[in-house]
Amino acid sequence: MSDKAKELAEIPKQWYKEGTLFIRRCAKPSRKEFAQICKAVAIGFAVMGFLGYFVKLIHIPM
Repeated sequence: MSDKAKELAEIPKQWYKEGTLFIRRCAKPSRKEFAQICKAVAIGFAVMGFLGYFVKLIHIPM
């Protein structure tokens, strides 16, 4: 095999190895962390929703 073919054959192996290492390092959040993330997302949605509502409220009469 030529050097170029060996390099191309090595790419999927390296990708699989890096992906496996990444998955092993990942950890599920605890219940407390998950609840905290959900609250932060809900607050963000609410703030953006109210902002959008007020902007629309101001621009409708114009």
